Amino acid sequence: MILALFCLFLPVAAVAESFDNVIQAEIRPGWRMADGTHMAALHMRLAPGWKTYWRAPGDAGIPPQFNWRGASNTTGISVLWPSPEVFWQEGMRSVGYDSDVILPLHVSLRDASADARLRGVIDIGICKDVCLPHRLRVDMTLPASAARPDPAIAAAMADRPISAAEAGVRAVRCKVAPVSGGLSLVTEIDIPGGRGAEAMIETADPQVWVAEPKTRWSGNTLIAETQMRHVNGGVFALDRSGVRITVLRARDAVDIRGCSG
Repeated sequence: MILALFCLFLPVAAVAESFDNVIQAEIRPGWRMADGTHMAALHMRLAPGWKTYWRAPGDAGIPPQFNWRGASNTTGISVLWPSPEVFWQEGMRSVGYDSDVILPLHVSLRDASADARLRGVIDIGICKDVCLPHRLRVDMTLPASAARPDPAIAAAMADRPISAAEAGVRAVRCKVAPVSGGLSLVTEIDIPGGRGAEAMIETADPQVWVAEPKTRWSGNTLIAETQMRHVNGGVFALDRSGVRITVLRARDAVDIRGCSG
């Protein structure tokens, strides 16, 4: 946990130097879609050996934070996360991306006939031998006249995890039990062809901390065990329908929403 704490609490002022040689970022303006929304993307280029993090980065990572308060003609901006990789450093797991990273941004608009503007601040972690917080400032016009899809964004969209149905998942069971200070969760996923898979577990409540799951196989069932704590330290109930499990397999990733009791 020492590495994780270092990543989370190192003052931004202490790393205010330029990281132009480590990371470069821009908004790809994308295209206006037939349904009146707009598809754009955050494009990050990382120097060799550096990585950044997925939405659930693991204990050794820094979760990305998006602030779009400077945007105009938008009503919502969603990140469509491509399948991440698992990294191990000093025995700790993190989940994220290296090299060339494109995060598609699905933008809902107030006026689909007018240009929009994506202006915001994005706080991410970048990591090599140590992890550092880094702030990106982006600003880009999304033209209403743009009609041609961007192949790079389209490729990133195609790299998103497949659904449970597409992966042939037959059942997902959750067993919840109280433990000191929180809850334990055991998930059992009947999924074919997944030997060597890694599992990440999230909840719908951002105030609930989820420990790194321990995974093992029993036949064709992937079992992932974890513990959860609420940030205020109090008692909480787990909504099974809000449990989200991402299974990373050698050839793809699977996005599983909800589980039964």
